[in-house]
Amino acid sequence: MSNLLKSKRFVVRQSLIGKDTNIEVSFKNGKSVTYSHDKAYELMKETLEALACWGKYKSYTATSNIPKVLRNTEAVITTSEVDETTGEVTEVETEVKMTAEAAF
Repeated sequence: MSNLLKSKRFVVRQSLIGKDTNIEVSFKNGKSVTYSHDKAYELMKETLEALACWGKYKSYTATSNIPKVLRNTEAVITTSEVDETTGEVTEVETEVKMTAEAAF
């Protein structure tokens, strides 16, 4: 069973790799995303290793959305938005693009 962390920003941390953690992010714009930390790390691994923040802090964060490279992938579990006029939460359909490994 996976652990669930709640956050106000997207995060990938070296300390969470391999711990079967899902992260639920609630952004200021009303969007909410739940993603698999390990799948996000695998998809971003090459890019992360080239970033100065990863080398120095072993962490990467984003405050307004998840990185484009992860959108519509198997890393994203759920996505929802809050209607500002009614306050109603709507789950957004996510179309999963399969990677070459996942397709076989």
